[in-house]
Amino acid sequence: MKIHKAFFVGGAFLLVSLAVVGMNYTKGLTANTSTLYPELEKFTDCLGIIEKSYVEEVPPEKLIEGAIKGMMSVLDPHSAYLTKEGYKDMQVTTTGSFGGLGIEIGIRESSLIVVTPIEGTPAFNAGVLPGDKIVKIDGKSTVDMGLEDAVNLLRGPKGTSVTISILRERMEGPLDLTITRAIIHIDSVKKEMLEPGYGYIKVRSFQVDTAEDVKSALEKMGPIKGLVLDLRYNPGGLLDQAVAVSDLFLADGMIVYTDGRRPEEKTEYRAHKEGTFGDFPMVVLINGGSASAAEIVAGALQDNKRAVVVGVKSFGKASVQTIRPLSDGSAIKLTVARYYTPSGRSIQATGIEPDIWVDQKVPGPEDMKAQTFVREKDLKDHLEPQSKGGAKDSKKGAPADSSRDSAKKIEGSSPNKLLENDFQLKYGLDLLKSWQVFHLFKKAA
Repeated sequence: MKIHKAFFVGGAFLLVSLAVVGMNYTKGLTANTSTLYPELEKFTDCLGIIEKSYVEEVPPEKLIEGAIKGMMSVLDPHSAYLTKEGYKDMQVTTTGSFGGLGIEIGIRESSLIVVTPIEGTPAFNAGVLPGDKIVKIDGKSTVDMGLEDAVNLLRGPKGTSVTISILRERMEGPLDLTITRAIIHIDSVKKEMLEPGYGYIKVRSFQVDTAEDVKSALEKMGPIKGLVLDLRYNPGGLLDQAVAVSDLFLADGMIVYTDGRRPEEKTEYRAHKEGTFGDFPMVVLINGGSASAAEIVAGALQDNKRAVVVGVKSFGKASVQTIRPLSDGSAIKLTVARYYTPSGRSIQATGIEPDIWVDQKVPGPEDMKAQTFVREKDLKDHLEPQSKGGAKDSKKGAPADSSRDSAKKIEGSSPNKLLENDFQLKYGLDLLKSWQVFHLFKKAA
């Protein structure tokens, strides 16, 4: 018998085929049977009563599927039951191409929330913002709607339209946006030169070939004086690609450590000297849309003193999920481990604190205002941060803006022609140029 085990830390996943012979799943049960069996008896009693007495006949498979969905719903927000169609859709996302709007969504207080729009997609171009509450999809209320149901309504063939009603901070009422679906082909890596000698690489998501694309971009740039690595609005992706991208910039040391209940979930990922691009300073840009795999990279480069992290606090998802296929073609997505940055930090529900806080200003009712985000700590039933030894941290995640007290706060002012309105990117470039000047002074001394 073959079991496919999928590890992922964001919007995509990696299938790893494991051959398992003679596995007896009942041996894996760790619950006290004296407690488990009475509860199972209660479940079968309920099933029997509904089958016999409900006003209409209900297919048993519908009742069982509903029970599984309910069971998964009491776990953290990243664990879920996937129908056959949902499982196929998730597999499609690994190709970086699917029909839809291009948004990452989550549940907050039983409401559907936009975690982040993906740059360059129909939703992003239509003005959908992080934190927008989607209250209706094509006139259908989203109250208590599951994520899979919402995704099914939002996705569709290229060229078709969907109308979403959103509520936004300071809005008096819902705003209806009619958006035309497109094939969401996410080119995970974008590169350009900001100025002679100063490179820019944006990683939109971590797909199967992201590390190779970043390496290729660096090689094409040639010798550079500094690099801005942009991880803003990056919802995550493949764990192995986050490790590989980090490894490109680190010659040694820890990249990330995962820890779960099972021995196989306890893994250290370390950097290798061969192939390292380490002869230039770096700035990493993050914001509230930087999640999971993006946070692994930011945390690794920050803890190893390889880069200065600029922007605002990241999303705060420090958990690893696995996909476990079921016998009928459906699957469950299950959180199996937490991950920790090289210094042992759990950024679960707290996020990566930038070294230098730089707000991004966006248009608002009162001229320009700081951008706001929904973060992991805002999602229903999120995991609490935990120390490396397994105890929950006594220090809860601080409010989103409190890190302004510990991180230097900079607000953009005069964007140039190339970096118009992108205060964070402009500051990152200025920091790299200052770095070069100070290095020359150090040499002269």
